[in-house]
Amino acid sequence: MSEAEQVAAPEAPASVILDALNATDPSVNETLNATAKFVATPEGTALAYGSLVIMALLPIFFGALRSVSCSKSKNASDMPETITSRDAARFPIIASCTLFGLYLFFKVFSQEYINLLLSVYFFVLGVLALSHTMSPLMSRIFPTSLPNKQYQLLFTQGIGETKEDILNYEFDTKNLVCLVISSVVGVWYLLKKHWIANNLFGLAFALNGVELLHLNNVSTGCILLGGLFVYDVFWVFGTNVMVTVAKSFEAPIKLVFPQDLLERGLDASNFAMLGLGDIVIPGIFIALLLRFDVSLKKNSRTYFYSSFLAYIFGLGLTIFVMHTFKHAQPALLYLVPACIGFPVIVALFKGELTEMFSFESAEEVFPGSPRLTSFPTVSGSPASLASSMDAFSPATGSSPRRRWLQPSSM
Repeated sequence: MSEAEQVAAPEAPASVILDALNATDPSVNETLNATAKFVATPEGTALAYGSLVIMALLPIFFGALRSVSCSKSKNASDMPETITSRDAARFPIIASCTLFGLYLFFKVFSQEYINLLLSVYFFVLGVLALSHTMSPLMSRIFPTSLPNKQYQLLFTQGIGETKEDILNYEFDTKNLVCLVISSVVGVWYLLKKHWIANNLFGLAFALNGVELLHLNNVSTGCILLGGLFVYDVFWVFGTNVMVTVAKSFEAPIKLVFPQDLLERGLDASNFAMLGLGDIVIPGIFIALLLRFDVSLKKNSRTYFYSSFLAYIFGLGLTIFVMHTFKHAQPALLYLVPACIGFPVIVALFKGELTEMFSFESAEEVFPGSPRLTSFPTVSGSPASLASSMDAFSPATGSSPRRRWLQPSSM
């Protein structure tokens, strides 16, 4: 999803409120409670928006740093997936079809059953994504006195010479601990749909997306961001499809924070939200610029910090416009020009524009990285299983390792 928006009940007409105030019928009083709009305090609004900004920055910053380490990995199971210009050009079309398909599903079928199915699906993906996010921290705090045993989960097809690996999943005790902790969060999310559990999964998805999805060059990044810029503006301003799906879709594909937290505590329910697409899409472009900084070998992070500050500016502008006009905004309308424009201006000033656009991330930073459309067999850490559980290639009998990125730049 790619709009930042405030979800609130429609404001009650004045006549309804006056009638309810003068009525003695309890049912009318219930109508007042159900229709009256909660008015967030300035403090609550500032806390909600500030928290959303901080939560958006965390996966971009740490995901970009981890993308550099990921790009240098020699383990095939941990290699990132490269988005080419062809993939970038097709993505807005695929995202549009997915978005409209979801809209039709919610119109035709019961919202309850669709969200139940989605909850189970995202429970599995969320547990694995959160486990991968926790792995570096667990490696540091895991007691050295405890044995770290190695395990392998192998699932094959056929016998003898025709036997082929469908799933080759290697993990250790540290991974198991991460999976247990992540499963507890997953069960909490399934049972309560609590906003904190939703955000833990959402942050894990966003960080994995920024870390594991790599643009091959700046031109591809401009194509992707430009296409999704048009996609976002059309579906938010041109139709009600985006907002309808955003309000109906109960899955951790957005970050939320209550504006009534100060009044109602953890049971607050009046949320401001930010779609994960507003984080992942600019985030993978910012991560590309960090890898460009690394390739220059100048001990400088000029392009990374300029694009990071541009993201803060664009997101702040989105929130300002949304709060001023009280209407859902396509965040990429503000983020795309900022995230592309700021680094380009810096490159022009430093005389490195040609060098920036000629930089090939797939060749210079991580040689031999697979394309988004061709992946090796699944093996390795929980991250590899999380990113490849969706698809199986009948032609080769192998599992394409499809790293997480739902076309949810809604």
